[in-house]
Amino acid sequence: MTYKTILVDCDASPKVGHRLAVAVELAGRFGAHLIGVHVRATTLPAVFADGTVPMESLLDAFEQAAKAEEAAAAKAFEAAVKGSRWSSEWRVVEGYAEEQLASLSRQADLLVLGQTDPDSATRAAPARPEAVVLASGRPAIVVPHVGITDPPGKTVMLCWKPTRESARAAADALPFLTKAEKVIVLIVDRTAPEGDPAAEVTTWLERHGIKATVQHDIASDTDVGDVILSRAADNRADLIVMGLYGHSRLRQMVLGGVSRTLLASMTTPLFVAH
Repeated sequence: MTYKTILVDCDASPKVGHRLAVAVELAGRFGAHLIGVHVRATTLPAVFADGTVPMESLLDAFEQAAKAEEAAAAKAFEAAVKGSRWSSEWRVVEGYAEEQLASLSRQADLLVLGQTDPDSATRAAPARPEAVVLASGRPAIVVPHVGITDPPGKTVMLCWKPTRESARAAADALPFLTKAEKVIVLIVDRTAPEGDPAAEVTTWLERHGIKATVQHDIASDTDVGDVILSRAADNRADLIVMGLYGHSRLRQMVLGGVSRTLLASMTTPLFVAH
């Protein structure tokens, strides 16, 4: 198993370069075709009730801003892939970013998305990575908006519990796990576990040639996310793998507490699947 098509979200954020650098490095590592996608905003500006600003002026300003953001995103993508030896392509679509990215992702093996940046001021509403993953059926690497110093995948921490979401994430992350120099299986329980709760997953990993170390922690449900972030720092993990818990219905979304904590506070790339 490997990744042969990688899709990266290219909005007009000044920090888009962080995720582009990750996407380009991964395309080279896995020999993948890289697709850069820019979603143009389609939301029309509000019309002032007193009519002091002509509708045409508002529409023109909106269109000019959308074109400027598209041009900035395209320039960033072109600069990122310049000189690369693998294939790439640029696409522009219109609509809601989350819906468009979820739809396009179904022809890709892996998505590269940016962590939601509270300071983002782009015309289009930024795509929330959790909404895209919950709707797409594809795994994603979420890149922190503060950026990273090293490519993800040398030391991987797999957050494990016996659930569908966790199993899905572990299977989807196999290309990273098999190439990693170190794999840590982290299990966080509310009470001390009986027996070895990691036995089955470590045996499964060994069959793929992956020797993992296991770490157990005890924490309340409200503290699990913080424990994961703390252990990632302790182990100098450069990639956290975990199942994304929640559900999405149209654009309404309910996200699990641990997922919400990690997506909000992450400083390490997060590999998520649902």
